[in-house]
Amino acid sequence: MTRDRQLKDLVYEQFARIGKALSSPKRIELLDVLSQGSRHVEALSSLTGLSIANASQHLQVLKAARLVESERMGVQVAYRLASPSVGGFVRGLRLLAEERLAEIDQTVGTFLKDRERFDPVDREELLRRVRRGEVTVLDVRPEEEYRSGHLRGALSVPLANIKARMKDLPEGRDVVAYCRGPYCLMAVEAAEKLRAKGFRAYRLDLSVTDWRALGFKIEGAPGTR
Repeated sequence: MTRDRQLKDLVYEQFARIGKALSSPKRIELLDVLSQGSRHVEALSSLTGLSIANASQHLQVLKAARLVESERMGVQVAYRLASPSVGGFVRGLRLLAEERLAEIDQTVGTFLKDRERFDPVDREELLRRVRRGEVTVLDVRPEEEYRSGHLRGALSVPLANIKARMKDLPEGRDVVAYCRGPYCLMAVEAAEKLRAKGFRAYRLDLSVTDWRALGFKIEGAPGTR
């Protein structure tokens, strides 16, 4: 065997470690959840519909592939992405799957039949308005996720609190809600509630990782400003 062949075999074997770690849908989901910020095993279990034991096993596989890191905090263990590049990789995987697999669009369409009501006709124009500060942007995720990293200038208005917080929103301005990305329904529900009260509300199906990739400033997360 030539040295060239040996080098390639050894390097691609290491690449395959990442592929093997991502061979489970639940492990991909865990990485997507951790893209929102660090979480304890118990929270990850609840968010992904796994038992604590199964969530721990999946997290150990991801840790062995060096995609996540852990830290013991008292009796609990918190996990986080090993690097912002892991979040970028998960986003790239999502975009590739959306491009190549028609089944994803079909599945999303089944669950978000009315999404056109909340997505503007000209998405790029709405993004330009967000960049220029011409709309009120709401981050409707839980507060701990907002603190881990959010779009600069976005207001933290968790979905559960949105009715109580409507009186605090500036009058006469369009409202844009975002949450964890295209497969998160919190921003859809927020737009529904706002429109029911007379607000001109839109949903943008972007996560913090998406905002960052588009060049928007992110606050709250160390090393991501």
